[in-house]
Amino acid sequence: MPESSTTTLFLGAVAYDPKVITIWDGFKAYFTDHGLPFDYVLYSYYDQQVAALVDGQIHVAWNSPLAWINAQRLAGERGLRVRAIAMRDTDCDLSSVIVVRAESPIKTVRDLKGRVVAVGVRDSPQATLIPLAHLQRLGLDIERDFQVERHNVRVGLHGDHIGGERDAAHSLIAGHANAACMIEGNYHLFQAEGTLPRNATRVLTQTSRFDHCNFTVISSAPPWSVARFRDLLFAMPYSDPKLQSLMDMEGLKAWKDDRTEGYAPLTEAVSTLRMAV
Repeated sequence: MPESSTTTLFLGAVAYDPKVITIWDGFKAYFTDHGLPFDYVLYSYYDQQVAALVDGQIHVAWNSPLAWINAQRLAGERGLRVRAIAMRDTDCDLSSVIVVRAESPIKTVRDLKGRVVAVGVRDSPQATLIPLAHLQRLGLDIERDFQVERHNVRVGLHGDHIGGERDAAHSLIAGHANAACMIEGNYHLFQAEGTLPRNATRVLTQTSRFDHCNFTVISSAPPWSVARFRDLLFAMPYSDPKLQSLMDMEGLKAWKDDRTEGYAPLTEAVSTLRMAV
């Protein structure tokens, strides 16, 4: 049946927080009010969402960076293709930090030998995979040179919450760990909220820049609907009070073109750590 403007575009999102329902109910109203038949499906975990995308149950997925890598692999195995069509302005040029206590004798990365490094959940790009690969790139063997203390809070959400990172920060302050890994933004948040007392920690090393989430589209998706969805994303006005509150909850002020080169550090980390994705 030929596609028309009456074809409903189905999007998948992972329900990592109750606010996800509020966000996508509001965005759905925006899309439908502007002539795009639209609906969304919530998933408990990213693996479920990626499988649904490749199976054709949804057309677009709001994916974590690790889910983007998984979608590429799974689609390729099925003879399909995926492409990234948009991301948040805040998804670009992020970095992670490895933090030690201010009074720690650890001055260089090599001083982590024989120490305990706290990380987030095992499938978190920003709090586990990228920082551990960073340490390995700097000459440490993560299987022999130091102990990894994992905080596996809500595995399957790819670190799209800060529970594991906050637990790693608590472990550092309590003295159980000698260093902790977290995304730079959460490092500043933890200082502001008191999880990491002011002047109690310092950054030992910082990773290269990387990008985060994207809208991933399967090659079988209806072209008109995908194009209209993308156009409406880019036209979404932050100045609209109703949309502004939703965009604030989703952590952006504008949607922008996606760029896949920003996922190179995570792709390298998955390969370096021999992680099955």
